[in-house]
Amino acid sequence: MEPFNFNELPEVVRQLFEKVERIELLLARLEPKEPDENEILNIEEAAEFLKVSVGALYTKVSRQEIPYSKPGKRLYFNRIDLKEWIRQGKRKTLTEIKQDTDIQPYRNRMRPAIRKHH
Repeated sequence: MEPFNFNELPEVVRQLFEKVERIELLLARLEPKEPDENEILNIEEAAEFLKVSVGALYTKVSRQEIPYSKPGKRLYFNRIDLKEWIRQGKRKTLTEIKQDTDIQPYRNRMRPAIRKHH
């Protein structure tokens, strides 16, 4: 930018605002959009989301290992259902397993005895 005098200040400020506005618009276009949590995905999008091949996803569908919808000939996947499916497959850490076994004896002591009446 070239030097300017006091009388030119309003015009310089206006130009700066315009440039900042253009930069903000460009950045907004570059930012990845937040995915809609309830978004419906096709087979390719679901495979990309899960980071598996389309073929591997078809295999999971044919084995009924993954939640999907098939209204007609095409497969659809709900992003929330896929996230929940991933969470359900979570394996416990050794620390979590140890905590469960440490707590287990206390749980059994607290249960009242169930008597069978004949």
